[in-house]
Amino acid sequence: MGSVPNQSPPPGPADGTDTHLVVCGDDGLAHRLAAELRGVYAEQVTLVVPPAGPRPRRPMAGRARAASAALRDRVTAAVGRANGGPEPVPVVGRELEAPGPTEEVLLEAGVRRAAALALVYEDDETNIRAALTARRLNPRLRLVLRLYNRRLGRHIEDLLDQSADLAPGGRPRGPDGLEASTTVLSDADTAAPALAATALVGTSKVVETDGLLLRAVERRPPGPGEVTDPGLCTLALLSATSNDPAGADGSEASGEDGPRLLPDAAAVAAATGRATVVLEQLAYSGPPQPSARAGVPTFASLFSRRLRWSLAGLGACVVALAVALMVVTGDHPLHATYVTLLDLFAINDPAHDAERGRQVLQLLSGFLGLLLLPVLLAAVLEALGTFRSASALRKPPRGLGGHVVLLGLGKIGTRVLTRLRELDIPVVCVEGDPEARGMATARRLRVPVVLGDVTQEGVLEAAKIHRAHALLALTSADTTNLEAVLYARSVRSDLRVVLRLYDDDFAGAVYRTLRAAHPGALTRSRSVSHLAAPAFAGAMAGRQILGAIPVERRVLLFAAVEVAGHPQLEGRTVAESFRPGAWRVLALEVTDGRGPGAGGAGAGDGSPAGLVWDLPDTYVLRGRDRVVLAATRQGLAELLGRRSRRAPA
Repeated sequence: MGSVPNQSPPPGPADGTDTHLVVCGDDGLAHRLAAELRGVYAEQVTLVVPPAGPRPRRPMAGRARAASAALRDRVTAAVGRANGGPEPVPVVGRELEAPGPTEEVLLEAGVRRAAALALVYEDDETNIRAALTARRLNPRLRLVLRLYNRRLGRHIEDLLDQSADLAPGGRPRGPDGLEASTTVLSDADTAAPALAATALVGTSKVVETDGLLLRAVERRPPGPGEVTDPGLCTLALLSATSNDPAGADGSEASGEDGPRLLPDAAAVAAATGRATVVLEQLAYSGPPQPSARAGVPTFASLFSRRLRWSLAGLGACVVALAVALMVVTGDHPLHATYVTLLDLFAINDPAHDAERGRQVLQLLSGFLGLLLLPVLLAAVLEALGTFRSASALRKPPRGLGGHVVLLGLGKIGTRVLTRLRELDIPVVCVEGDPEARGMATARRLRVPVVLGDVTQEGVLEAAKIHRAHALLALTSADTTNLEAVLYARSVRSDLRVVLRLYDDDFAGAVYRTLRAAHPGALTRSRSVSHLAAPAFAGAMAGRQILGAIPVERRVLLFAAVEVAGHPQLEGRTVAESFRPGAWRVLALEVTDGRGPGAGGAGAGDGSPAGLVWDLPDTYVLRGRDRVVLAATRQGLAELLGRRSRRAPA
């Protein structure tokens, strides 16, 4: 294990504690999270990462090999020219290189004195082992874990919090004054709503957590004489170059031409020609109700149409023979039916001494029995085949169109697939590994899957890419995603595409290049670490982040905040608490039966009990209130920074 100090953290208080944070991980999320904590929250961070070493690129194959390689080189060079050279890596305090988060590594990183620890390794077991060790070393530590398994995450969260409660004196407070707690997050759950929404409606963003659904929509600038619907509120103004196919995607460094988050009414009125992001809908989305017939084939699906008609015809013949026998012999209907069935299966005595009509009916019944045997055998075989195929992969049906083609069934792809199916959106998946994580989910949801390498001929064609509504490229390899998008665009130049790319700067460069090459098509490139890092950073700082919405290359956060202890909120009206460019109160959680009054909006239809949306501007926020607000990263850090530095009570 080696140690590479970049900057020594400042000395802690006299009691031997400090407020530095520790981040341990093995991928881009760890680096992005450390940069977020350092650049936005001004925290001292110790970053623990595996030893640096050469990482071979995955080989590229297929029709678009040369095009994707050339595009990657071109956009990488473009990023360097646009930024005046390579972008410097932000200083994050200290950086330790270690193969894993062992007890010795955690001690060297300063976990005993740290305020919070984030464990964001890709392996769930590694994060759990390290969390148990860290809780034993420091019961005051605030833990943030990255776990894909949501059920296990809830149990681990309860276990570690219970361990903190059993510490001497109850749950202790950390050096920053906040109680020790455990938060389990998933980068897949954080990024999936935004990725799914981009594929469906192109410019919409969705944040969903615990039944709360926030939907934001990009709207183009109004034409002459037009007036756009402002929705509930305007969340952002897009950059001045958003309507220019060759324009840069706005970021924090774009100045006045970049996107402006949470503008006031005057700024919105003055920003002529700019597209906006408005809050269009606030609604409750409860858990999906499982279908009672899910996974059970219907009777019609068990047998083919021809076989069903054959069975119906044979049944009618049996009924006709039973009626004829009843007429000829005068028997009771039940007895006549019983004798007909005995003749049908050739287990009745021959009618030697019976009258001629009875003998003819027995011969007809025997002949019908010979026809019935192969039909019954075919029915059994078809039923067995139907039950067998219910657990097997399905193929895309003929004539399918308007669907979403999803590439990759890893962690991110599986979560996005589940989200799309909850919305009843037709999906066709493409996966090269038959043992991929999401294959079981695809079988359970009965989603068509094409097995094969997306870089090979005919794979995307088998997924009906020429009839698709959108393409979601979510594999773990940037070059594979890029190659698939380039080939799909060669098939359909107007296809809506969304790429998952590892590096956020590279994602922005790809977005600009593809948008300039295909100005009439919708293109979005997303970095999962860029979407997930704000939620992890907020949890480390002791804040409840409900979700994040990307606005070009910036991020708007939604957080739940207690009004008490915040002079910027407490005692102020909703209008007075609004700070343009920083934060804006959207909703109120009523905990004592007191709402904003008769003149205010109550918890309307579709809203969870206790939540009040579209608050009156004159409503006064009180200390007992808990509000949901939209905020920039810097604004949230400023709003809650004083509280996070408060001395222990």
